[in-house]
Amino acid sequence: MNNFSKIFKAYDVRGKVGTELTVELVEKIGKSFSIWLPEQGPVAIGRDMRPDSERLAKALIDGLTSQGRDVWDIGQVTSEMVYFATGKYDLAGGAVVTASHNPGKDNGIKFCGYNARAISIESGLAEIRDLVIKSNFSDQDPRGKVTAKDLDEAWINHVLTFIDPSKLKPLKLAVDAGNGMAGKIFPKLEPYVPFIVTRMYFELDGTFPNHEANPLKFETLRDIIATIKKGGLDGGIAFDADGDRGFLIDEQGEVVTAGVVSAILAEYFLQKFPGANIVYDARNSRSVPEIIQAAGGKPVRSKVGHSLIKDMMRNVDAPFGGEGSGHFYFRDNWYADSGLIGMVIALQVLSGSGQKLSELRKRYTHYAAIPETNFVVSDKDNVIAKLKKEFADSDQDTLDGITISLNDSSWFNVRPSNTESLLRLNAEARDRETLDRLVKRISSLINT
Repeated sequence: MNNFSKIFKAYDVRGKVGTELTVELVEKIGKSFSIWLPEQGPVAIGRDMRPDSERLAKALIDGLTSQGRDVWDIGQVTSEMVYFATGKYDLAGGAVVTASHNPGKDNGIKFCGYNARAISIESGLAEIRDLVIKSNFSDQDPRGKVTAKDLDEAWINHVLTFIDPSKLKPLKLAVDAGNGMAGKIFPKLEPYVPFIVTRMYFELDGTFPNHEANPLKFETLRDIIATIKKGGLDGGIAFDADGDRGFLIDEQGEVVTAGVVSAILAEYFLQKFPGANIVYDARNSRSVPEIIQAAGGKPVRSKVGHSLIKDMMRNVDAPFGGEGSGHFYFRDNWYADSGLIGMVIALQVLSGSGQKLSELRKRYTHYAAIPETNFVVSDKDNVIAKLKKEFADSDQDTLDGITISLNDSSWFNVRPSNTESLLRLNAEARDRETLDRLVKRISSLINT
């Protein structure tokens, strides 16, 4: 039972197919989800392209319908499209069978409730887990009905409401779908935009034969960087496996970090909504609050995690929220995240800037930064206590893990993983030399 409980993570269900995640278990999860959902009405179920996703989605649907719940089967979709379906059509909830960027032998389920509200371990997932453990189910008569729905065009039309396509320039772009769901959805966008697209790994293949579909790991971007440089392109987009995150790469082959894109999008939304609150997470670049303030907005800092950011955005009525992992959230998208919306807005900003993407990147980059770095540790609390003591003379806060700000404008955040024996380090400094010294000092403390 302990092993079973481990598949219920902080924000989703995830595990090894066949051992941790079985058809029988997923059907029970479907039953439990139906019972737990506070609202009546249909549930949207989607899936990604992994080898087991179709049969697991069928099991999830079988569980839901056995409890009398009607289901919209929306087929192979990006994760963001389940949030769209649930919000746009006032459904009781939604779920997508996906393990996001995890390897092909993994799978999982992401959930949302009415109005696309996130369901995390603290807002329903624990209760769903407990119902599965009890397995005290009674099938209902009649069963719920299953209706197949194709929402691809409706989703693209929604994405286009965030921009003015006439303001886009015919940018030459490489787009790497990583054999994930963006390979099905991005072509639906192409007729509406003037981009000249070099498609990379658009074939749906959940075994990921070319590279891991996780652009947060910059080593997975080698192919798209080579394609951009060889073709003299204006830049590129790399999507993760379930298509809800996109990373920009400029014409020089440099990654436009999630912090830079957060800042670009924050400024864009402050032009539309002057003085608005903009949410950013505790590990995001310090450039983000600086640019929000310079643009006349109010920066609102949140803990890391999509359910926490969405709740904060609702609380402060923020039109936009940016996360350092590359998730971007939009009030007019039911506060849900979307990689595609984030990318098209950023490309409209680029089109109107008269600059190259590398020039835009440099304009919004105020600090040297490291990618999020993980450390395996046995006692996370002890390490954080050690860091507090070592940097006792510096400003500290404990909103999420520990964030320490030094007098030379450098700072770092060390945050414990919710599910693994890991500490995650993010750090920035005014220059690379100062950053390297700081990271070396922190790493030494964590590793001893």
